[in-house]
Amino acid sequence: VSSNPSKITAIVGAQWGDEGKGKITDFFAGESDYVVRFHGGNNAGHTVIVEGNTFKLHLIPSGIVYGEPMSIIGNGVVVDPKALLDEIAYVKEKGILPKLMVSDRAHVIMPYHIALDGALSGHQGDLAAGSTRRGIAPVYADKMFRNGIRMVDLLEPDVF
Repeated sequence: VSSNPSKITAIVGAQWGDEGKGKITDFFAGESDYVVRFHGGNNAGHTVIVEGNTFKLHLIPSGIVYGEPMSIIGNGVVVDPKALLDEIAYVKEKGILPKLMVSDRAHVIMPYHIALDGALSGHQGDLAAGSTRRGIAPVYADKMFRNGIRMVDLLEPDVF
């Protein structure tokens, strides 16, 4: 057991959408051991500027750009595998070796979630809720109904 006291800083929004969580996270991220994203998907973006370099992220926790903290995508996050791989390639192209862990219990956005999101948004017309059409609402519906596909399922060839 370590004799050093631990300190946990949690940044949680109580509003809808852009309320400054990212700026506060960035303030603490460079001095943190872990930066954890616990909810959401790649429907929102976050721009981080570190030493004059600009990083535009949508899925990976912003701590990734600081080098030291381990960035963790938690089980409450919904993951579009293509978006994740594209974002990993993006930070590598910018010279960052990503220290990243993804929960095996995170739900996966499948192509049918994206198609359903687009179809529902188109069908709702003026009553649409402002979807980004990235499959976020349909994958969370699957998660709540406990019939979604999780990262661990992709690792089980007998299941998937």
